[in-house]
Amino acid sequence: MDENTQRRFSRRKFLALSLTGAVAMILEACGLKPSHQVTPTPTKTPRAVPTTPSPQATVVTSTASNTPRPTDTPTPSPQPAPTSATPTRAPVPTPFPPGPHTKLGLFVGYNHPALWGFVETRNLAVVKTVEYDRNFVAEIKSRSPDTIVVSRYTKLGQIDWEKADPKALARAFVEKLLPIAADPKRRKNIDAWESYNEPVVNSPNAMSRLAEFEAERTRLLAKEGIRSCIGNFGTGSPDLKLWPQFFPALHAIVENRGYLGLHEYSAPYMWFGTGKHQLNPSADEGDEGWLTLRYRKVYRQHLIPAGLKVPLLITETGIDGAVRNRPGPPGKGWRDFADFWKKEGYVRFSAGGFYVEQLAWYDAELMQDDYVKGAAVYALAAPPGWESFEIIGECANILRQYVSVHPRRK
Repeated sequence: MDENTQRRFSRRKFLALSLTGAVAMILEACGLKPSHQVTPTPTKTPRAVPTTPSPQATVVTSTASNTPRPTDTPTPSPQPAPTSATPTRAPVPTPFPPGPHTKLGLFVGYNHPALWGFVETRNLAVVKTVEYDRNFVAEIKSRSPDTIVVSRYTKLGQIDWEKADPKALARAFVEKLLPIAADPKRRKNIDAWESYNEPVVNSPNAMSRLAEFEAERTRLLAKEGIRSCIGNFGTGSPDLKLWPQFFPALHAIVENRGYLGLHEYSAPYMWFGTGKHQLNPSADEGDEGWLTLRYRKVYRQHLIPAGLKVPLLITETGIDGAVRNRPGPPGKGWRDFADFWKKEGYVRFSAGGFYVEQLAWYDAELMQDDYVKGAAVYALAAPPGWESFEIIGECANILRQYVSVHPRRK
């Protein structure tokens, strides 16, 4: 079997073990012994989706950041989990099988004890945080030196990019950030800084101004030895045709060893919007997607043809029910979909375990693209108001076990 098949088989083997008897062992060790053993549930035939997608662009509102996300195509539909994401019984009865590499990481809202079990695996690809306490970030790096640490400066509002003065805005941003980022501990232990979260750009003019801002602040910070993570666009945005206007910022990132940041969420499953999992039953996006795996469209249609070798960080990912034109019940984070997943017959042991299955499916896809450096699951220690996204508890215990047997790609 080829390398990709081996990777997927190993992940399926881990998940099969995790979601049957082996996960019981893991959870029992954590004081979460299940009351009964659950046998695998056969995959169900998807229900028909009565709605048809509009050919017009839709707006996706991000629950995790509360900003509009324009999409250029109708959003997808629920289907049964792809074969690579559907666990099977393991041929080898071991609870801790070695796995392929991982690119998963965590979004951490604040310093929480649950983080350190993940960090000490030394396998987290990325930690994205809005907590930039100098000792906190130093501790992450001391325990896991190869983990990429990204911080977002939060004391910013939203900008009307149609009217912004990019260079003046960049200078003002750097003046605010430098007293924090130039601290020796932060300079040493934070690998890149973000600026505006999920900027809204709906025209070539707005994108050009955003690009000029990101390029300028990248250069200014680089002079101080501080790297940047630019873009950080919301799920389903920007419109694909606007990417050429962003090239000046991407060139600055290549020259100054920074990162492009994107957010990728979907619902009611993480693969909704990829491949054949569309509202339109005749649609097929191949190995790409309109929400998750959308980054492949960006790179294949624009960045790769232009020779832009830009390292990518998915700085937020997971389930977000705010995406529109989707099936399934209303909801925000993954916890709001637990009952729906159970009713549909996908949950074998626990909803948290099934969520980890979805993250493992996404991880296997990320591993196929060398330019992807990590994906931060939203969220461990979620900020107040985002409790439905919180993974602390059973879900985090299973995810930590997954990360512990899937070493980070160096």
